[in-house]
Amino acid sequence: MAVDVLVVGSGGREHALAWKLAQSPRLGTLYVAPGNGGTRLVGENVPIGIMEFAKLADFAAEKKVGLTVVGPDDAFVGGIVDFFQARGLRIWGPTKAAAQIEGSKAFAKQLMRGAGIPTADFAVFTDHDEALRYVREKGAPIVVKASGLALGKGVAVCRTPLEAEAALKEIMLDRVFKDSGTEVVVEQYLDGEEISIHALSDGKTHRMFPASQDHKTIGEGDTGKNTGGMGTIAPVPRISAETLLDVEERVVRPALSALKQRGAAFSGILFPGLKMSPEGPKVLEFNARFGDPECQAYMRLLKTDALDVFEACVEGALEGQSIEWNPGFAVNVVLASGGYPEAYKKGLPITGVEEAENVPSVVVFHAGTKTREASPRGLLTSGGRVLGVSAVGATLKEALERAYEAVSKIHFEGMYYRRDIGAKSLAG
Repeated sequence: MAVDVLVVGSGGREHALAWKLAQSPRLGTLYVAPGNGGTRLVGENVPIGIMEFAKLADFAAEKKVGLTVVGPDDAFVGGIVDFFQARGLRIWGPTKAAAQIEGSKAFAKQLMRGAGIPTADFAVFTDHDEALRYVREKGAPIVVKASGLALGKGVAVCRTPLEAEAALKEIMLDRVFKDSGTEVVVEQYLDGEEISIHALSDGKTHRMFPASQDHKTIGEGDTGKNTGGMGTIAPVPRISAETLLDVEERVVRPALSALKQRGAAFSGILFPGLKMSPEGPKVLEFNARFGDPECQAYMRLLKTDALDVFEACVEGALEGQSIEWNPGFAVNVVLASGGYPEAYKKGLPITGVEEAENVPSVVVFHAGTKTREASPRGLLTSGGRVLGVSAVGATLKEALERAYEAVSKIHFEGMYYRRDIGAKSLAG
């Protein structure tokens, strides 16, 4: 029997989820709310915002949607899963209580401390002057984080005490991240590469995904301000099966257990971001959803029917569901608006997407795009991260070469992208 599915979100992650779900032989009608210029190619866009829970639930009930799959963190943290479940609607993802592991960095750090999960030493503050005294006492380098959601941008790695003081002012006094800066976490700086770990859970059983690596900063060589993510590779060549097993035993399993003990069993994707420090893997933060742009790479590698996987998760039947992966590597290179992650223009014409997708093994995922009213096939920019150019290959080098060949065919005014995605792994 065909299952109608609603995907909630408007970014590249949601386009990738919709693209993969559209391949299921069991899929009926696919809706995306609100969607973007790319999701319309695989489903029907619905003009409802991600935080309009009542409208989304009414739509799902009216259309007899069999499963809702949610992408964005703010919807989970806001309680969309609880809202749908109270209406008797099937929805994939964590409850509000479980999503607190992402919604409050302070909660996550305290959970890690209690569960013995390796992480950086830290302190939590709601008073600016107290935080300032702590930073001056500890010195630099040091990391300052807005405790709440900040679109992946609320983390400042401060190389000098003055940078740390400026970060505290921006977050706590200037409120550049609004209420997310009411509370801050100040923590020890950790050396090492950053790695993204994803584990699918139904609240009882979990399944590990291959390790991936996001490139968070805007500048090449990992310089400049943090963004929502400028590109991803998966799997990560240097992360062995033994390391992944170690992370599962020391991070994923105890985190899921600690949430369950708090009456907040986690169903969905648990995504710890790690630093591979000289002392071993340490958790930087927990996320309660797929990473973006990590999701795009995972959907290119996933061999199993995504609808089967999400339904097994919702039904608590993950133990009986195998998850298979295609061999090789997937990459995703983000094309951003000039000026991102700060001020940037919108409404700029985009060309070359179709030509890019003529490159073998390339799929372009839309993030900040919309269609021109006068020309349905014409695209305009509508966000900071505009497109994600994904490619797969037998080797990482092959996947990257295909992706960058496709990137060269796309153009919009001010287009910016990092040219060093995956470079560290290629260098060995």
